[in-house]
Amino acid sequence: MELRQLRYFMEVAKREHVSEAAEYLHVAQSAISRQIANLEAELGVDLFEREGRNVKLTPIGKLFLSHTVTAMKAIDYAKQQIDEYLDPERGTIKIGFPTSLASHLLPTVISAFKDKHPNVAFHLRQGSYKFLIDAVKSRDIDLAFLGPVPVNDHDIEGHILFTESISALLPTSHPLAERKSLRLSDLKNDSFVLFPEGFILHQIAVDACKQAGFTPNISSEGEDLDAIKGLVSAGMGVTLLPESTFYETTPRFTVKIPINIPDVKRTVGLIIPKNRDLAPSEKVFYQFVKEFFSMLEQYQ
Repeated sequence: MELRQLRYFMEVAKREHVSEAAEYLHVAQSAISRQIANLEAELGVDLFEREGRNVKLTPIGKLFLSHTVTAMKAIDYAKQQIDEYLDPERGTIKIGFPTSLASHLLPTVISAFKDKHPNVAFHLRQGSYKFLIDAVKSRDIDLAFLGPVPVNDHDIEGHILFTESISALLPTSHPLAERKSLRLSDLKNDSFVLFPEGFILHQIAVDACKQAGFTPNISSEGEDLDAIKGLVSAGMGVTLLPESTFYETTPRFTVKIPINIPDVKRTVGLIIPKNRDLAPSEKVFYQFVKEFFSMLEQYQ
C-alpha cells in the first residue's frame, strides 16, 4: 500500500469521477485506475462500484475512506512537524476564527506576529462556534480564536485572552436611545434581530434575556455582523453584541448602550487540542498571542 494510492483513492472518492480526479491531480486517468485496482487487489475488496461514467464508494469503501482520511492527516502533520523542526520560522499555521472576531482582533494579531515572524504563513478559516471546535479536534485547523472559551470539553484546551461585555444596539429612533445604560428587561417588549439558532451569539443573547426574565421576540435574523447591524439601522429591531464588534465605530442610525443588569459578558481566547502537541511554528504563535494580550491588559 502506497501513499500515492491512498491520495488517488481519496480524490476519486471526493469527486466520484476518475477522469475529474485525474485532471485535478495532473496524472493520466489510466494511472489512477491502475493504482486503485492495485489497492483493491491488495485489500481484497471493491472500494468503488461503477455507475456509468461515475463511481461511488461501496459500504466497505466508505469505512476505508474514514480511516484513510485520519491516517493521511496524521502523516501530513508528522511531515509538517519535521519541516518546522528544521525551520520553525517557515511553517504554515491553520487558524480558525468566528465572524465576531474577524474585523479587528484577528487582523491586529496576525499583523503584529508577521512583523516578528515574516516567513510564517497562515491559512485562515472562518466558521461557526461548533465548526471551529470540531475542526480543531479533527486536525482540519491547528488552533482557533473563540468566544466564549469552552471549559468542559475534554479534548480541547482553552486559554482566555480577555473578557468583554455584551452591549445593546438600538436604532437612533428608539425611545431609549438617549439612555446611558439599560436594564435588559427594558427591552422585553422590543423585536430582536439575532443570528439564527445554532450560532453562539444567538444563544448568548437568548440566555441573557431569560436571565432578565423574558424570552426575546425574534423578528429578524442575519448570518453575519453586517446584516445584523444593517437590520438594526433599518429599525427592524434591537440586538445584543460583544464589545469587540463595535471597535472604533458604531453603525449609522444606531446607538450602542451598555447593559448594567444583568452583567452580560463573554470570554474570548484560543483553543488548542489536548490530544497532540503543537508543531513548532504553532507553539511560537500560541505563545506570542498569550504574551500579546497580556501586554495589552497591562497597558490598559
